[in-house]
Amino acid sequence: MTEARGQNRRAEAVRELTARLGHAFARPELLEIALTHASVGEGAERDARGRPYAHNQRQEFLGDRVLGLLVAERLMRDLPDADEGEMSSRLHALVDKAACARAAERLGVGPAMRLSGGEAKQGGRRREGVLGDAMEAVLAAVYLDGGLDAARAVFERAWAEELAAPAPPGVSNPKSALQEWSLARGRGLPSYRVVQRTGTDHAPTFTVEVAVSGGEPLTAQGRSRQEAEKAAAVALLSREGVI
Repeated sequence: MTEARGQNRRAEAVRELTARLGHAFARPELLEIALTHASVGEGAERDARGRPYAHNQRQEFLGDRVLGLLVAERLMRDLPDADEGEMSSRLHALVDKAACARAAERLGVGPAMRLSGGEAKQGGRRREGVLGDAMEAVLAAVYLDGGLDAARAVFERAWAEELAAPAPPGVSNPKSALQEWSLARGRGLPSYRVVQRTGTDHAPTFTVEVAVSGGEPLTAQGRSRQEAEKAAAVALLSREGVI
């Protein structure tokens, strides 16, 4: 009886989420996948046909790229005079897990998720990482079902508050700011590494990885190695809440 009540509550939450998304799914199974945490998909639970549940990690991978495109598109429109560093700082603030989790909370993603019993007991429906990943997966589900215009409409609705918020303060020299921040915390000097160079000799694109001791590295792109290093520094400073 308790399990049935839980299923009914989740079904209602999925209906409410669908209404808030404003997208009628031709393939509702895409939304179900987006809402299924890996703890269910990789566990012993089975669907009505006795198959393991598909989980949302692949859709989260796609949704991250869709979100980045939509944010970059919006910034190009809203900030016609901004340089690459300023736009990079704003982009990273809009696509990070915290922003995705806040969007998920506004839409009611948490109550609609399918989690394992253990993950649910540990507060997975409110955990930033779980919610952020699910929001990206939901955006991918909308994209796969209705295309970029449908995903853009959901993005504009779900990120309205984030887009209206003041831009984070920038820094004139992000590499120096990152170095000062890292040294002040005893984490040594940041290291930069070119991981990829694409394009022609006249119009190259550099992908640079920045790493600071004790943290996960980040990558960013630029039209020169210097631009890419600055963008990577901005991304790391944004992730750490410095800017």
